[in-house]
Amino acid sequence: MSEEKEQTGGSWEDLPLPDEYPEPHMENKAALNREEEEDASAATTEEGVKDQSAKCSPNLLQMLKAAESKWTPQGQHEDGAESETGEQVTEARKTDMQIQLTDQKQEFNKRPTKTGRRSLSHSISQSSTDSYSSVGSVSSEDESSPRDKAQTTSKGFSDFCIKNIKQADFGRREIEIAQQEMPALMVLRKRAAGEKPLAGAKVLGCTHITAQTAVLIETLIVLGAQCRWAACNIFSTQNAVAAALAERGIPVFAWRGESEDDFLWCIDRCVGGNTWQPNMILDDGGDLTHWIYKKHPSLFKSLKGIVEESVTGIYRLYQLSKAGKLCVPAMNVNDSVTKQKFDNLYCCKESILDGLKRTTDTMFGGKQVAVCGYGEVGKGCCAALKALGAIVYVTEVDPICALQACMDGFRVIKLSEVVRQVDVVIACTGNKNVVVREHLDRMKNGCIVCNMGHSSTEIDLASLRTTELRWERVRPQVDHVIWPDGKRIVLLAEGRLLNLSCSTVPSLVLSITATTQAMALIELYSAPEGRYKQDVYLLPKKMDEFVASLHLLTLDAHVTELTDEQAKYLGISKHGPFKPNYYRY
Repeated sequence: MSEEKEQTGGSWEDLPLPDEYPEPHMENKAALNREEEEDASAATTEEGVKDQSAKCSPNLLQMLKAAESKWTPQGQHEDGAESETGEQVTEARKTDMQIQLTDQKQEFNKRPTKTGRRSLSHSISQSSTDSYSSVGSVSSEDESSPRDKAQTTSKGFSDFCIKNIKQADFGRREIEIAQQEMPALMVLRKRAAGEKPLAGAKVLGCTHITAQTAVLIETLIVLGAQCRWAACNIFSTQNAVAAALAERGIPVFAWRGESEDDFLWCIDRCVGGNTWQPNMILDDGGDLTHWIYKKHPSLFKSLKGIVEESVTGIYRLYQLSKAGKLCVPAMNVNDSVTKQKFDNLYCCKESILDGLKRTTDTMFGGKQVAVCGYGEVGKGCCAALKALGAIVYVTEVDPICALQACMDGFRVIKLSEVVRQVDVVIACTGNKNVVVREHLDRMKNGCIVCNMGHSSTEIDLASLRTTELRWERVRPQVDHVIWPDGKRIVLLAEGRLLNLSCSTVPSLVLSITATTQAMALIELYSAPEGRYKQDVYLLPKKMDEFVASLHLLTLDAHVTELTDEQAKYLGISKHGPFKPNYYRY
């Protein structure tokens, strides 16, 4: 609009309206005359009230001229009084408005009243949460802590702490839906249920508690394991699913909306102290591993294996290994091909948009977005946003990843260079203090800030919890952080993982990751003595390929088989593994 003003020499408001309008084409004039006659005959009803079709037409030209006089000096006399035309139009507007209000009132009175009325605020909050109510929105639930009340299942089981055990039936239906999209775990149940490869395994788990995770937990139980579970994220737990697991007699300690104190309390209760001795850990983020290492060192030394699936947790394990303090073998699931490509890349490619759309209702075409990190998660986020027409910038410390971003058509910059102009900032690094107070202070009003890496430390939230800044909750998982001058940023999920806090993740993708985790647990638990030392290992390539093959049937994919001659030429088995461990997919 600013460009148009410069070209015309003034604003659009200064352009006069024409005094006369062109006549209609001759072929349409007769039809219009007939319509005018019909309008005139129907202009008065039996009660003498003018009909809607005739009430505005006599004053239309006067109203248009009034619009002209409103924006030009010609609409006033020299003494500043309104013109006669302006008075007529004002009176016409009043009459027209009265008729419209009367009609609207009559229409409103015709509406049914049995269902009652909703307040505007309730309607808004309801519309913003309905789309992900199955994720476990806390807006309509009891806000009291489950720690304050005792619950038991229908069979008298009480070793759990969840939001509401009465939601178990709903959670069971969610789990059954997830099973349809998780074929590999269901196949694994059938193939290995008789062998019970995890018989005697006592698995402590700390992951996102969703319907897909529930399918994994119940699969481990079918394979012979005993399980106790806590949540790795305070916002991602689906309360109904947690209730369904508890109803099946599985100790679960998690609910959506935990405080930091609740989070640690749940992990401590999950460990069980002296009442239950685990021998395997399945972790996401390293919080459970770290807790046992610090609080229960003798228990940590007696573990048979650890399976970790996040970048943050892997960093912690490698640090322990480097310091010589890792006294148990660990499996790095995060860097397995099936996890890297499908959970990190393809999953985030879809779920980033799901989380942003549900929480902000924003159109991303033309928006400027800064994505911090161009690993597998960052690649998926960038591809999705670019496909919607967003202008995407990338920040990166690794020159190889930075070069990949350039080759993919993204501008690689420092966050400080574009933070004033971008509309969205997404952290995808798994590191800490990626977005700090200096960046937050310079962001423009309304900038959306969120995290797609695992750790909640990527955004410096501590610097935002000061007396000078005001927090305002506008809908579930959406906060406005308001500066003294009125500027505000939109913070999603309080800096925690966006896609699992504010939306859901495709079950098929989680099936790939969960099957990889199950295979890693089986490998570590059943491996002969001495195969794995006190170090961090990658999942064997053969198992990676096996997990992928289990999902091909669902996608109706038909894999070509090598001939004996071809296998001999390549120097590999015709049944795999087909790539060496150093191969980069």
